[in-house]
Amino acid sequence: MTALSTRFTDAVDYARAAHAAQYRKGTQIPYLYHLLGVASLVLEHGGDEDQAIAGLLHDVLEDCGSEHEHPIRTRFGERVIEIVLACTDGSVEDKAAAEAAGSRLENWRQRKLAYLAQLRGKPDHVLLVSGCDKLHNARAILGDLEHPDVGPAVFERFTAGREGTLAYYHSLSDILGARRAPMAWAFEQTVARIHSLAGAAGRRGLE
Repeated sequence: MTALSTRFTDAVDYARAAHAAQYRKGTQIPYLYHLLGVASLVLEHGGDEDQAIAGLLHDVLEDCGSEHEHPIRTRFGERVIEIVLACTDGSVEDKAAAEAAGSRLENWRQRKLAYLAQLRGKPDHVLLVSGCDKLHNARAILGDLEHPDVGPAVFERFTAGREGTLAYYHSLSDILGARRAPMAWAFEQTVARIHSLAGAAGRRGLE
Protein backbone atom coordinates (compact mmCIF):
# COMPACT_ATOMS: atom_id res chain seq x y z
CA MET A 1 0.00 0.00 0.00
CA THR A 2 1.41 3.38 -1.04
CA ALA A 3 1.25 6.20 1.51
CA LEU A 4 1.60 9.76 0.25
CA SER A 5 3.51 12.33 2.29
CA THR A 6 4.04 16.08 2.07
CA ARG A 7 6.64 15.34 -0.65
CA PHE A 8 3.73 14.52 -2.95
CA THR A 9 1.86 17.74 -2.18
CA ASP A 10 5.11 19.69 -2.61
CA ALA A 11 5.49 18.10 -6.04
CA VAL A 12 1.93 19.07 -6.99
CA ASP A 13 2.76 22.67 -6.12
CA TYR A 14 6.08 22.52 -7.99
CA ALA A 15 4.33 21.18 -11.11
CA ARG A 16 1.55 23.77 -10.80
CA ALA A 17 4.04 26.65 -10.67
CA ALA A 18 6.31 25.30 -13.42
CA HIS A 19 3.45 24.72 -15.89
CA ALA A 20 1.31 27.67 -14.74
CA ALA A 21 1.06 29.30 -18.18
CA GLN A 22 0.61 26.07 -20.14
CA TYR A 23 -2.52 24.34 -21.42
CA ARG A 24 -3.29 21.03 -23.11
CA LYS A 25 -2.93 21.17 -26.91
CA GLY A 26 -5.89 22.84 -28.56
CA THR A 27 -7.74 23.41 -25.28
CA GLN A 28 -8.04 25.80 -22.36
CA ILE A 29 -7.47 22.97 -19.87
CA PRO A 30 -4.59 23.77 -17.47
CA TYR A 31 -1.65 21.45 -18.07
CA LEU A 32 -1.73 20.39 -14.44
CA TYR A 33 -4.78 18.28 -15.35
CA HIS A 34 -2.54 15.93 -17.35
CA LEU A 35 0.10 15.71 -14.64
CA LEU A 36 -2.45 14.88 -11.95
CA GLY A 37 -3.96 12.31 -14.29
CA VAL A 38 -0.62 10.61 -14.88
CA ALA A 39 0.15 10.51 -11.15
CA SER A 40 -3.29 9.00 -10.51
CA LEU A 41 -2.69 6.29 -13.13
CA VAL A 42 0.72 5.54 -11.61
CA LEU A 43 -0.91 4.96 -8.23
CA GLU A 44 -3.74 2.96 -9.82
CA HIS A 45 -1.22 0.62 -11.42
CA GLY A 46 0.78 0.00 -8.26
CA GLY A 47 3.37 2.77 -8.30
CA ASP A 48 5.00 4.14 -5.16
CA GLU A 49 5.34 7.76 -4.03
CA ASP A 50 8.57 8.40 -5.96
CA GLN A 51 6.91 7.17 -9.15
CA ALA A 52 3.79 9.26 -8.50
CA ILE A 53 5.95 12.34 -7.93
CA ALA A 54 7.83 11.60 -11.15
CA GLY A 55 4.43 11.40 -12.85
CA LEU A 56 3.71 14.92 -11.67
CA LEU A 57 7.09 16.22 -12.82
CA HIS A 58 7.73 14.13 -15.94
CA ASP A 59 7.23 17.02 -18.39
CA VAL A 60 9.01 19.79 -16.47
CA LEU A 61 12.38 19.47 -18.24
CA GLU A 62 10.76 18.89 -21.63
CA ASP A 63 8.31 21.79 -21.46
CA CYS A 64 9.78 24.23 -18.94
CA GLY A 65 13.56 23.96 -19.28
CA SER A 66 16.62 22.03 -18.13
CA GLU A 67 17.24 24.47 -15.28
CA HIS A 68 14.65 22.49 -13.31
CA GLU A 69 16.87 19.40 -13.14
CA HIS A 70 18.90 20.55 -10.13
CA PRO A 71 15.97 21.71 -7.97
CA ILE A 72 14.02 18.51 -8.71
CA ARG A 73 17.03 16.41 -7.73
CA THR A 74 17.56 18.47 -4.57
CA ARG A 75 13.93 18.57 -3.44
CA PHE A 76 12.67 15.15 -4.50
CA GLY A 77 15.74 12.92 -4.72
CA GLU A 78 17.83 10.89 -7.16
CA ARG A 79 15.20 8.27 -7.95
CA VAL A 80 12.63 10.89 -8.94
CA ILE A 81 15.00 12.80 -11.22
CA GLU A 82 16.20 9.51 -12.76
CA ILE A 83 12.62 8.71 -13.80
CA VAL A 84 11.95 12.26 -15.00
CA LEU A 85 15.10 12.24 -17.15
CA ALA A 86 14.18 8.84 -18.57
CA CYS A 87 10.70 10.11 -19.51
CA THR A 88 12.12 13.18 -21.28
CA ASP A 89 12.72 12.97 -25.03
CA GLY A 90 14.41 16.38 -25.20
CA SER A 91 14.39 19.60 -23.22
CA VAL A 92 12.61 22.67 -24.50
CA GLU A 93 16.02 24.13 -25.40
CA ASP A 94 17.11 21.01 -27.32
CA LYS A 95 13.85 20.93 -29.30
CA ALA A 96 14.13 24.61 -30.25
CA ALA A 97 17.74 24.19 -31.43
CA ALA A 98 16.97 21.06 -33.45
CA GLU A 99 13.90 22.55 -35.11
CA ALA A 100 15.82 25.71 -35.99
CA ALA A 101 18.36 23.54 -37.81
CA GLY A 102 15.92 21.44 -39.83
CA SER A 103 12.43 20.08 -40.41
CA ARG A 104 10.04 20.14 -37.46
CA LEU A 105 8.42 16.90 -38.59
CA GLU A 106 11.76 15.15 -39.12
CA ASN A 107 12.94 16.32 -35.70
CA TRP A 108 9.75 14.91 -34.17
CA ARG A 109 10.26 11.61 -35.99
CA GLN A 110 13.86 11.21 -34.87
CA ARG A 111 13.02 12.05 -31.25
CA LYS A 112 10.16 9.57 -31.18
CA LEU A 113 12.19 6.78 -32.79
CA ALA A 114 14.92 7.33 -30.19
CA TYR A 115 12.34 7.35 -27.40
CA LEU A 116 10.79 4.10 -28.63
CA ALA A 117 14.21 2.45 -28.82
CA GLN A 118 14.99 3.51 -25.25
CA LEU A 119 11.55 2.45 -24.00
CA ARG A 120 12.26 -1.15 -24.94
CA GLY A 121 15.05 -1.28 -22.35
CA LYS A 122 13.84 1.07 -19.62
CA PRO A 123 13.69 -0.48 -16.13
CA ASP A 124 10.24 -1.44 -14.89
CA HIS A 125 9.96 1.46 -12.41
CA VAL A 126 10.51 3.93 -15.27
CA LEU A 127 8.28 2.03 -17.72
CA LEU A 128 5.35 2.34 -15.32
CA VAL A 129 5.51 6.15 -15.31
CA SER A 130 6.17 6.44 -19.03
CA GLY A 131 3.34 4.05 -19.87
CA CYS A 132 0.88 5.91 -17.65
CA ASP A 133 1.84 9.18 -19.35
CA LYS A 134 1.12 7.66 -22.76
CA LEU A 135 -2.13 6.09 -21.55
CA HIS A 136 -3.43 9.43 -20.29
CA ASN A 137 -2.50 11.06 -23.61
CA ALA A 138 -4.17 8.27 -25.61
CA ARG A 139 -7.37 8.56 -23.59
CA ALA A 140 -7.41 12.32 -24.21
CA ILE A 141 -7.11 11.74 -27.97
CA LEU A 142 -9.88 9.16 -27.84
CA GLY A 143 -12.13 11.50 -25.88
CA ASP A 144 -11.69 14.21 -28.52
CA LEU A 145 -12.24 11.76 -31.38
CA GLU A 146 -15.54 10.74 -29.79
CA HIS A 147 -16.60 14.36 -29.21
CA PRO A 148 -18.85 15.70 -31.99
CA ASP A 149 -17.23 19.15 -31.81
CA VAL A 150 -13.71 17.80 -32.40
CA GLY A 151 -13.56 14.38 -34.07
CA PRO A 152 -10.73 13.73 -36.57
CA ALA A 153 -9.66 17.38 -36.32
CA VAL A 154 -7.87 16.40 -33.11
CA PHE A 155 -4.94 15.20 -35.25
CA GLU A 156 -4.39 18.73 -36.54
CA ARG A 157 -2.93 19.56 -33.11
CA PHE A 158 -0.04 17.15 -33.58
CA THR A 159 3.19 17.71 -35.50
CA ALA A 160 2.96 14.30 -37.21
CA GLY A 161 -0.72 14.60 -38.11
CA ARG A 162 -3.04 11.61 -38.29
CA GLU A 163 -0.75 9.00 -39.83
CA GLY A 164 2.34 9.77 -37.79
CA THR A 165 0.43 9.98 -34.53
CA LEU A 166 -1.36 6.67 -35.17
CA ALA A 167 1.94 4.97 -36.07
CA TYR A 168 3.63 6.26 -32.91
CA TYR A 169 0.84 5.04 -30.65
CA HIS A 170 0.80 1.67 -32.39
CA SER A 171 4.53 1.29 -31.70
CA LEU A 172 4.01 2.28 -28.07
CA SER A 173 1.28 -0.32 -27.74
CA ASP A 174 3.53 -3.03 -29.15
CA ILE A 175 6.34 -2.20 -26.73
CA LEU A 176 4.14 -1.94 -23.63
CA GLY A 177 2.49 -5.23 -24.54
CA ALA A 178 5.79 -7.00 -25.13
CA ARG A 179 7.09 -5.70 -21.80
CA ARG A 180 3.85 -6.74 -20.05
CA ALA A 181 3.60 -3.32 -18.48
CA PRO A 182 0.76 -2.96 -15.93
CA MET A 183 -1.21 -0.56 -18.14
CA ALA A 184 -0.56 -2.42 -21.41
CA TRP A 185 -4.05 -3.90 -21.78
CA ALA A 186 -5.79 -0.58 -21.15
CA PHE A 187 -3.42 1.14 -23.58
CA GLU A 188 -3.97 -1.48 -26.28
CA GLN A 189 -7.76 -1.16 -26.00
CA THR A 190 -7.58 2.63 -26.16
CA VAL A 191 -5.29 2.65 -29.20
CA ALA A 192 -7.46 0.08 -30.99
CA ARG A 193 -10.48 2.33 -30.48
CA ILE A 194 -8.53 5.36 -31.74
CA HIS A 195 -7.58 3.49 -34.92
CA SER A 196 -11.18 2.41 -35.44
CA LEU A 197 -12.60 5.92 -35.08
CA ALA A 198 -9.82 7.43 -37.18
CA GLY A 199 -10.74 5.11 -40.04
CA ALA A 200 -7.27 3.59 -40.28
CA ALA A 201 -7.30 0.67 -42.69
CA GLY A 202 -4.12 -0.88 -41.33
CA ARG A 203 -1.97 -0.54 -38.26
CA ARG A 204 1.70 0.24 -38.78
CA GLY A 205 4.34 1.29 -36.33
CA LEU A 206 6.59 4.32 -36.64
CA GLU A 207 9.47 3.66 -39.05
